[in-house]
Formats: sequence, C-alpha cells, structure tokens
Amino acid sequence: MGKQTVLVALGGNAILQPKQEATFQNQYENVKTSCEFLAKLVKNGYNLVVTHGNGPQVGTILRQNEEASHVVPPMPLDVCSAESQGFIAYMMQQALYNELTKLGLKKNVVSIVTRTEVAKNDPAFSNPDKPIGVFYSEEEAKKLSEEKNWVVAEDAGRGWRRVVPSPAPLNIVESESIVDLIDAGHIVISCGGGGIPVVKKEDGTYEGVEAVIDKDRSGCKLAEQIKADIFVILTDVENVYVNYGKENQKALTHVSLEELEGYIAEGQFSAGSMGPKIEAAQKFAQQGGTSIICALNKADLALEGKSGTRISK
Repeated sequence: MGKQTVLVALGGNAILQPKQEATFQNQYENVKTSCEFLAKLVKNGYNLVVTHGNGPQVGTILRQNEEASHVVPPMPLDVCSAESQGFIAYMMQQALYNELTKLGLKKNVVSIVTRTEVAKNDPAFSNPDKPIGVFYSEEEAKKLSEEKNWVVAEDAGRGWRRVVPSPAPLNIVESESIVDLIDAGHIVISCGGGGIPVVKKEDGTYEGVEAVIDKDRSGCKLAEQIKADIFVILTDVENVYVNYGKENQKALTHVSLEELEGYIAEGQFSAGSMGPKIEAAQKFAQQGGTSIICALNKADLALEGKSGTRISK
C-alpha cells in the first residue's frame, strides 16, 4: 500500500486568534505553531495537502482598500481573496519548510493560487448572507450600500457589515495540478479561504465573482477531486460533542454515518460553528473516505485513532 494522502483544513484561528492584533509577527507565530504539528504528519509518512481559512485576513485587506480608496483604487473581492491566499501561503510555506528541515526531512512545500468554480445561477447570488470585513454603524452601512451597491445586514447584534453570496463549490480548477505535485512527492498548500470564486462562461473561459466560498465545503470538494484518503478538519476542540454544554454532554469518537445522521436530525450542531464542519465531514465520508474533526495539537494522535472524532461509513 502506498502513502496515504491527508487533506488538512486549518481554521482561521490557526492563523489569527480572536482579539489578537493582526500584525504579521502575531500571525506568523501562530502559523509556526500550526506547522510544528503538520510537520509531524509528514514525518509519520503521510502525503500532505493543506487548506486554510482567510476570514480575518481578507477582512483586513478589504479595510485597507476602504481606508486608502482616495489614494489607491480598491480591488474587487476575488482579487482580495487571491492576495490573502498569497500571503498566508507564504507564511505556511516558510514555516512548514523550516519545521521539516529541523526534523531532517528534505521536502518541497509548494503553494498554488487556487480558483474554485461556482454556478452563476447558484441561489446564494440572490440571497447574500456571508458577513465579511469590518463592522459599521447602521448609518455608515446604509450609506456604503447606496454608494457601492453593497448588500449590508446587521450581524448578531455586533454592528452592520457587508454581506456577500456564499455559493457551493462545483470544481477546484487547479485540482489536476495538485495531484501532479502530490505524485511528485511535494507538500501542497492550496484552496485558501475556500478558493477564489470564478464562474465558467459559455466560451469555456473563467471570470472572478464577488463571493466567499465556505472553506470546509471547498476542502471537502478538493479532498474528493484529489482522491484523498483522509479529510482532517482542525478546530479548537478535541472532539465533536452532542448535548454540548449540558450535563449529559458526550464526546463523539468513532461515529458511523448512520449515527451522525441521527444527531444532525436532532439539531445537535449549530449552523454558526460546528454545522458546516459536520456537513463537509459527512459528505466526504459518504463518498467512502474517512473524515476526522480534531484539535490541531492532537492531529497526529487523531490519525492514529487516539483522539478526535472519526466519521466513516
């Protein structure tokens, strides 16, 4: 049996913790810590593909665009997404290469600016609901909405924000190139922030659109297209729980799809946090793969079946 390919989806907190100042140094230190754990997976003999969130970073880039718009023309959202992919990938490429070097492993770490195809008639385009960027007062938000043709909405009592469509990923455009790189023995960083959203035109060409794709859904689509063996979603908790925060709270360890479907039907997983991760993990397991949801610092143990929540048929 050849090496198993593991696709690891890193959450945004692996790059920037809540309430942390978004300096390069803070983000690089977090990425370095993440890469210490990822390097262990390579040492343990897995092929590794890494995807990551970009929420805070793309928010910062959008804010820079806004603040400097009187001096430098602002860039569209797909370009801001590409920018965030580039600088996060650079941090990861550097940190992971350095960690592998410390372990005496000679490996190339390669980043791919990745596009994700979505349908131009996806219902999300007529119902934008994904908040991005900074918070505004109601008055500022409505003014920006008129000036820039934005859709704005109130976000969980914290203020007003721009909302954009979050369409379903249909195809990771660069997936064949990613397979070539894995086959050549390289570690690949790709599909950052869910990928840059593009639509295919009738002549077969692509164009960017203003949207944000859920990173876990894109991670699942990429895992499927590269025929990964294991899809690992890293989060802040060691396990998925049912009855979370109640007296009868229970950590899930090995879960069959049938069991998981029962918990989903009971409404155990909230749409804002664990829900999208469960949806992506379930979908990959339905295709015959193994999905794991676990804490970053226990990723190596989770692959050995000693930590985390493992979902399979």
